[in-house]
Amino acid sequence: MTTSDFAVDGSSSDVIELVPSRAATLGLAEVWAYRELLFFLVWRDIRVKYKQTALGVIWAVLQPVGLAAIFSIFLGKYAHVPSAGIPYPVMVLAGILPWQLFAQALSESSNSVVASERLITKVYFPRVIIPAAAAGAAIPDFCIGFIVLLVMLKVFGVAISAQILVAPFFVVLGLLAAFAVGLWLSALNVQYRDVRHAIGFLVQAWMFMTPIVYPLGVIPQRWRHLYALNPMVGVIEGFRRSVIGQELPVRIMLVSVFATVSILTGGLYYFRRMEDTFADVI
Repeated sequence: MTTSDFAVDGSSSDVIELVPSRAATLGLAEVWAYRELLFFLVWRDIRVKYKQTALGVIWAVLQPVGLAAIFSIFLGKYAHVPSAGIPYPVMVLAGILPWQLFAQALSESSNSVVASERLITKVYFPRVIIPAAAAGAAIPDFCIGFIVLLVMLKVFGVAISAQILVAPFFVVLGLLAAFAVGLWLSALNVQYRDVRHAIGFLVQAWMFMTPIVYPLGVIPQRWRHLYALNPMVGVIEGFRRSVIGQELPVRIMLVSVFATVSILTGGLYYFRRMEDTFADVI
């Protein structure tokens, strides 16, 4: 911020010129200052999502349960895909829930900046709040699906241990991974509108590169750490094992955490560098 003297009709007054900071910072302190706006936008996105829907929150049950049933019939029963010693429907549903949280958060956050054109061009606030709010709006669906998973554990006789208390860590890690990738894609989507057409393909391809319908054990041991650079590998496998009470894959988790933090840090810097052009380009 600089101050200069400006004369008008023989008088002088102070004119304050606001100059955006070019410092290489993540802007987290500014985001915290606007945290109430973040919560408001999350609530707005949740309300819009369920407004004028015939089935409402029932979709949060039908989608994961339907996919789990299809995979269980064709892959579990007929293709005999291994299930790491647990009922195949339980294994699949425990993978589908965090994956759908990630996929929904990624898709919404990637398109959020372009969808918020009117808001961006009228008022200032940290633009990073927009993809963050879009990612956070995916939480209610996951919570509803998690209740269904607990019921399924009971139905298939899978004991619930105290290790399930670790599951929220992997939920947060999955959201961070979606937000991290969403930062890159949302900024790119402003510059190149055809990015939104690639998001659906990216999510579909990413799904089969993640241990959702198959356990981590099918991947050869020598490739697992490289495989874990996919941040959702640690999220899916860690969440699944925490729910069913199996030993957590600590090394795999650490690699996925490292990948998530790296993508998130780079995404924040890139988004911050590009956000000054959003109002002009969008």
